Amino acid sequence: MSFLKPKTHIEKGDVVILYLSVSSMHAIEAVPEIVNKKGETIPHIFQTNYGSLKVENIIGVEYGSKVELSKGWAHVLQPTPELWTQTLPHRTQIIYTPDISMIIHQLEVRPGSVVVESGTGSGSLSHYFLRALKPTGHLHTFDFHEARADQARDEFRRHGIADFVTVYHRDVCNLGFGAELDGKADAVFLDLPAPDLAVPHAFKALKLSGGRFCSFSPCIEQSQRCIQELTKLGFNEIVSLEVLQQENVVKTRTLPVIDLEFLKLPKTDETTTATNALESKTPKEVKKYLTSSNPQTLPGHTGFLTFATLPPNIPKA
Repeated sequence: MSFLKPKTHIEKGDVVILYLSVSSMHAIEAVPEIVNKKGETIPHIFQTNYGSLKVENIIGVEYGSKVELSKGWAHVLQPTPELWTQTLPHRTQIIYTPDISMIIHQLEVRPGSVVVESGTGSGSLSHYFLRALKPTGHLHTFDFHEARADQARDEFRRHGIADFVTVYHRDVCNLGFGAELDGKADAVFLDLPAPDLAVPHAFKALKLSGGRFCSFSPCIEQSQRCIQELTKLGFNEIVSLEVLQQENVVKTRTLPVIDLEFLKLPKTDETTTATNALESKTPKEVKKYLTSSNPQTLPGHTGFLTFATLPPNIPKA
């Protein structure tokens, strides 16, 4: 029940983030025993680079506490969508925080929103949607792969957020989102190989009062075909963009102060010799400056985000 609301202490069954470092985090379930591959019930011992953790010992511990491992220590944190994205089991490629922040903002997801998502995948984006639309909204998420849909449904149940999400196993490109969702959605998000095939179904799912649309596509050709379909159906404010997160490097640099007095003197061999001798004897003055520069490595391409608005009262056949 870790994702439902803020908590102070770890309870049995909670999903807990075991934080070792920025690049080393693990999501574990706070249960004292687990069943191994042989079907035997054994104590839940979690192995890390800093030794083992007897999971039973963290039940009842306050979130944020430092816990001992057999060869070191770690912190136990309550999961957030951001931490879950970094530790979740990958069933598919996932969307990461820079793109997700733009998606949530552009789709205007807020408490009470009804959002339709396809496909569910590993559930990374789904957790962000659920945090934004709780406690009065609802997420309808679709995946064409039955096993992935079942895994996502079970995951939402274990995280305590199943009341706010309905998981469907369906090929939305051919079958749509279902008549029960026609005119019900405030926003539709697509992460599909051929999003243009699902655009007419997204058009039907959006409310008569209008709504927002987004599609995530790795290739620009997918985005172009999607835009063509959006234009045909009367969407406006269509834009396709790419989010590249870049962190500037800010640090203090020490630089020598250049003495330009010698430029005022006429240039002769004697002047040059005297200037060089003076420079060799005089300690160079330095100053410290706070500088900002681009990182040596720039972020790579993830995908193109295509956004559009469906105006109100567009006739739907």
